[in-house]
Amino acid sequence: MTTFAPDSLALNRKLPLWYQVSQSLRASILGRSPGAPLRLPTEERLAEHYGVSVLTMRQALKELENEGLISRHRRRGTFIEPSARSGSPVRLLGSVDAIVAQQSGEETVLLGHGTGPVPGELAEYFPDLTEAVAYRRLRRDRETGEPTNWAENLVRPELAGRIDLEDLERWPMTKVLRDAVGVRISRITDTVQARLADPETAELLQVPLLSPILHYTGVTYDESGRVVDVARIHYRGDRFSFSVTVEAD
Repeated sequence: MTTFAPDSLALNRKLPLWYQVSQSLRASILGRSPGAPLRLPTEERLAEHYGVSVLTMRQALKELENEGLISRHRRRGTFIEPSARSGSPVRLLGSVDAIVAQQSGEETVLLGHGTGPVPGELAEYFPDLTEAVAYRRLRRDRETGEPTNWAENLVRPELAGRIDLEDLERWPMTKVLRDAVGVRISRITDTVQARLADPETAELLQVPLLSPILHYTGVTYDESGRVVDVARIHYRGDRFSFSVTVEAD
Protein backbone atom coordinates (compact mmCIF):
# COMPACT_ATOMS: atom_id res chain seq x y z
CA MET A 1 0.00 0.00 0.00
CA THR A 2 1.15 3.57 -0.68
CA THR A 3 2.86 5.11 2.36
CA PHE A 4 1.17 8.40 3.13
CA ALA A 5 3.09 11.43 4.29
CA PRO A 6 2.26 12.62 7.80
CA ASP A 7 -0.26 15.40 7.56
CA SER A 8 0.92 18.99 7.96
CA LEU A 9 -2.49 20.65 7.81
CA ALA A 10 -1.90 22.59 11.02
CA LEU A 11 0.89 24.53 9.28
CA ASN A 12 -1.55 26.78 7.43
CA ARG A 13 -5.16 27.07 8.48
CA LYS A 14 -5.71 29.90 5.99
CA LEU A 15 -5.71 27.44 3.08
CA PRO A 16 -8.70 25.21 2.30
CA LEU A 17 -8.39 21.83 4.01
CA TRP A 18 -9.35 19.92 0.85
CA TYR A 19 -6.51 21.60 -1.03
CA GLN A 20 -3.91 20.81 1.63
CA VAL A 21 -5.09 17.19 1.81
CA SER A 22 -4.91 16.85 -1.99
CA GLN A 23 -1.34 18.15 -2.05
CA SER A 24 -0.20 15.83 0.75
CA LEU A 25 -1.82 12.85 -0.94
CA ARG A 26 -0.40 13.93 -4.31
CA ALA A 27 3.11 13.88 -2.81
CA SER A 28 2.56 10.35 -1.50
CA ILE A 29 1.22 9.14 -4.86
CA LEU A 30 4.05 10.62 -6.92
CA GLY A 31 6.69 9.50 -4.41
CA ARG A 32 5.48 5.91 -4.13
CA SER A 33 7.92 3.05 -4.66
CA PRO A 34 7.96 1.27 -8.03
CA GLY A 35 5.64 -1.72 -7.93
CA ALA A 36 3.63 -0.39 -4.99
CA PRO A 37 -0.09 -1.30 -5.06
CA LEU A 38 -2.24 1.10 -7.05
CA ARG A 39 -5.43 0.77 -4.99
CA LEU A 40 -5.99 3.51 -2.39
CA PRO A 41 -7.74 3.05 0.95
CA THR A 42 -11.39 4.00 1.25
CA GLU A 43 -12.50 7.61 1.64
CA GLU A 44 -13.26 6.90 5.30
CA ARG A 45 -9.78 5.54 6.04
CA LEU A 46 -8.10 8.42 4.22
CA ALA A 47 -10.26 10.95 6.05
CA GLU A 48 -9.28 9.35 9.36
CA HIS A 49 -5.59 9.45 8.41
CA TYR A 50 -5.67 13.16 7.60
CA GLY A 51 -8.06 14.10 10.38
CA VAL A 52 -10.69 15.65 8.10
CA SER A 53 -14.30 14.94 7.19
CA VAL A 54 -15.27 12.47 4.46
CA LEU A 55 -16.70 15.41 2.49
CA THR A 56 -13.33 17.20 2.59
CA MET A 57 -11.58 13.99 1.58
CA ARG A 58 -13.99 13.53 -1.32
CA GLN A 59 -13.24 17.02 -2.59
CA ALA A 60 -9.48 16.38 -2.35
CA LEU A 61 -9.82 13.14 -4.32
CA LYS A 62 -11.88 14.95 -6.95
CA GLU A 63 -8.99 17.37 -7.45
CA LEU A 64 -6.55 14.48 -7.99
CA GLU A 65 -9.02 12.80 -10.35
CA ASN A 66 -9.27 16.00 -12.41
CA GLU A 67 -5.49 16.10 -12.56
CA GLY A 68 -5.40 12.56 -13.95
CA LEU A 69 -3.52 11.03 -11.03
CA ILE A 70 -6.32 8.72 -9.88
CA SER A 71 -9.48 7.07 -11.21
CA ARG A 72 -12.58 6.24 -9.16
CA HIS A 73 -14.85 3.28 -9.82
CA ARG A 74 -18.16 2.65 -8.15
CA ARG A 75 -18.00 -0.42 -5.87
CA ARG A 76 -14.40 -1.17 -6.93
CA GLY A 77 -12.62 1.73 -5.24
CA THR A 78 -10.04 4.40 -6.07
CA PHE A 79 -6.87 3.60 -8.02
CA ILE A 80 -3.67 5.43 -8.88
CA GLU A 81 -3.30 5.83 -12.64
CA PRO A 82 -0.23 3.81 -13.75
CA SER A 83 0.49 6.40 -16.45
CA ALA A 84 0.39 9.36 -14.05
CA ARG A 85 3.41 11.57 -14.60
CA SER A 86 4.84 14.21 -12.30
CA GLY A 87 6.52 16.36 -14.94
CA SER A 88 3.71 18.91 -15.06
CA PRO A 89 3.39 22.53 -13.97
CA VAL A 90 5.75 24.09 -11.46
CA ARG A 91 3.06 24.97 -8.93
CA LEU A 92 3.48 27.68 -6.30
CA LEU A 93 0.30 27.03 -4.37
CA GLY A 94 0.91 27.95 -0.79
CA SER A 95 1.63 24.81 1.25
CA VAL A 96 4.70 22.83 2.26
CA ASP A 97 3.11 19.67 0.86
CA ALA A 98 2.69 21.40 -2.51
CA ILE A 99 6.47 21.82 -2.66
CA VAL A 100 7.01 18.20 -1.63
CA ALA A 101 4.53 17.03 -4.25
CA GLN A 102 6.18 19.01 -7.02
CA GLN A 103 9.56 17.43 -6.29
CA SER A 104 8.31 13.86 -5.77
CA GLY A 105 7.78 10.99 -8.16
CA GLU A 106 11.06 11.03 -10.03
CA GLU A 107 14.22 8.95 -9.88
CA THR A 108 16.93 10.92 -8.09
CA VAL A 109 20.71 10.58 -8.46
CA LEU A 110 22.99 12.26 -5.94
CA LEU A 111 25.71 13.97 -7.98
CA GLY A 112 27.75 15.05 -5.00
CA HIS A 113 27.85 16.95 -1.72
CA GLY A 114 30.36 18.80 0.40
CA THR A 115 31.17 21.79 2.56
CA GLY A 116 32.28 25.02 0.94
CA PRO A 117 32.04 28.82 1.07
CA VAL A 118 28.57 30.34 0.89
CA PRO A 119 28.21 31.78 -2.66
CA GLY A 120 28.13 35.56 -2.71
CA GLU A 121 24.66 35.69 -4.27
CA LEU A 122 23.27 33.64 -1.37
CA ALA A 123 25.19 35.31 1.47
CA GLU A 124 22.16 37.40 2.47
CA TYR A 125 20.34 34.21 3.51
CA PHE A 126 23.15 32.98 5.77
CA PRO A 127 24.57 36.14 7.41
CA ASP A 128 26.01 34.14 10.31
CA LEU A 129 27.81 31.56 8.15
CA THR A 130 30.92 31.54 6.00
CA GLU A 131 30.47 27.89 4.95
CA ALA A 132 27.49 25.66 4.24
CA VAL A 133 26.92 22.15 2.87
CA ALA A 134 25.88 21.89 -0.78
CA TYR A 135 23.99 18.94 -2.29
CA ARG A 136 23.61 18.42 -6.05
CA ARG A 137 21.03 16.01 -7.46
CA LEU A 138 19.73 15.04 -10.89
CA ARG A 139 16.13 13.90 -11.33
CA ARG A 140 14.92 11.63 -14.13
CA ASP A 141 11.51 10.46 -15.29
CA ARG A 142 10.96 7.01 -13.76
CA GLU A 143 9.47 5.59 -16.96
CA THR A 144 11.71 7.04 -19.69
CA GLY A 145 14.93 7.78 -17.80
CA GLU A 146 14.89 11.26 -19.35
CA PRO A 147 16.44 13.97 -17.15
CA THR A 148 13.83 16.51 -16.09
CA ASN A 149 15.61 18.83 -13.66
CA TRP A 150 18.67 19.16 -11.49
CA ALA A 151 18.85 20.76 -8.06
CA GLU A 152 21.37 22.44 -5.79
CA ASN A 153 20.58 22.74 -2.07
CA LEU A 154 22.60 24.81 0.37
CA VAL A 155 21.97 23.66 3.96
CA ARG A 156 23.18 24.81 7.36
CA PRO A 157 26.08 22.56 8.55
CA GLU A 158 24.46 21.60 11.87
CA LEU A 159 21.44 20.26 9.97
CA ALA A 160 23.47 18.62 7.22
CA GLY A 161 25.18 16.44 9.81
CA ARG A 162 21.80 14.80 10.52
CA ILE A 163 20.86 14.12 6.88
CA ASP A 164 20.97 10.54 5.60
CA LEU A 165 22.15 10.57 1.97
CA GLU A 166 19.88 7.64 1.16
CA ASP A 167 16.90 9.79 2.12
CA LEU A 168 17.97 12.36 -0.49
CA GLU A 169 17.71 9.69 -3.18
CA ARG A 170 14.10 8.98 -2.15
CA TRP A 171 12.66 12.27 -0.95
CA PRO A 172 12.85 16.02 -1.68
CA MET A 173 15.04 18.06 0.66
CA THR A 174 11.94 19.75 2.11
CA LYS A 175 10.57 16.40 3.24
CA VAL A 176 13.96 15.25 4.58
CA LEU A 177 14.38 18.38 6.69
CA ARG A 178 10.80 18.30 7.98
CA ASP A 179 10.16 14.59 8.52
CA ALA A 180 13.62 13.05 9.02
CA VAL A 181 15.67 15.86 10.59
CA GLY A 182 12.74 17.36 12.49
CA VAL A 183 12.97 20.99 11.34
CA ARG A 184 9.76 22.90 12.06
CA ILE A 185 9.30 24.69 8.75
CA SER A 186 7.32 27.93 8.94
CA ARG A 187 7.39 29.09 5.32
CA ILE A 188 9.06 28.76 1.92
CA THR A 189 9.59 31.73 -0.38
CA ASP A 190 9.54 30.77 -4.07
CA THR A 191 10.85 32.54 -7.15
CA VAL A 192 10.66 31.27 -10.74
CA GLN A 193 12.63 32.89 -13.57
CA ALA A 194 13.03 32.16 -17.28
CA ARG A 195 16.68 31.54 -18.17
CA LEU A 196 18.83 30.02 -20.90
CA ALA A 197 20.65 26.75 -20.30
CA ASP A 198 24.33 27.21 -19.45
CA PRO A 199 26.83 24.50 -20.48
CA GLU A 200 26.47 22.52 -17.23
CA THR A 201 22.66 22.58 -17.28
CA ALA A 202 22.55 21.72 -20.99
CA GLU A 203 24.77 18.67 -20.39
CA LEU A 204 22.90 17.42 -17.32
CA LEU A 205 19.41 17.88 -18.79
CA GLN A 206 20.43 16.79 -22.31
CA VAL A 207 19.10 19.92 -23.99
CA PRO A 208 20.75 22.29 -26.50
CA LEU A 209 22.94 25.05 -25.13
CA LEU A 210 20.95 28.27 -24.51
CA SER A 211 17.61 26.45 -24.69
CA PRO A 212 14.91 27.82 -22.32
CA ILE A 213 14.72 26.49 -18.76
CA LEU A 214 12.75 27.43 -15.64
CA HIS A 215 15.00 28.42 -12.76
CA TYR A 216 13.32 27.93 -9.37
CA THR A 217 14.69 29.30 -6.10
CA GLY A 218 13.10 28.18 -2.83
CA VAL A 219 14.19 29.69 0.49
CA THR A 220 13.06 27.63 3.50
CA TYR A 221 12.67 29.21 6.95
CA ASP A 222 12.24 27.52 10.32
CA GLU A 223 9.85 28.73 13.02
CA SER A 224 12.47 31.15 14.41
CA GLY A 225 12.71 32.88 11.02
CA ARG A 226 16.15 31.47 10.25
CA VAL A 227 16.95 30.23 6.73
CA VAL A 228 17.73 26.51 6.87
CA ASP A 229 17.91 25.66 3.15
CA VAL A 230 18.15 27.43 -0.19
CA ALA A 231 17.18 25.29 -3.18
CA ARG A 232 17.99 26.18 -6.78
CA ILE A 233 16.29 23.87 -9.26
CA HIS A 234 16.74 23.96 -13.04
CA TYR A 235 13.69 22.59 -14.92
CA ARG A 236 13.59 21.67 -18.59
CA GLY A 237 11.50 24.28 -20.36
CA ASP A 238 9.95 21.69 -22.69
CA ARG A 239 8.62 19.62 -19.78
CA PHE A 240 7.38 22.20 -17.28
CA SER A 241 5.26 25.31 -17.13
CA PHE A 242 4.58 27.88 -14.42
CA SER A 243 1.23 27.81 -12.65
CA VAL A 244 -0.25 29.85 -9.78
CA THR A 245 -3.68 29.26 -8.23
CA VAL A 246 -5.38 31.96 -6.16
CA GLU A 247 -8.18 30.82 -3.87
CA ALA A 248 -11.03 33.32 -3.49
CA ASP A 249 -12.78 33.73 -0.14
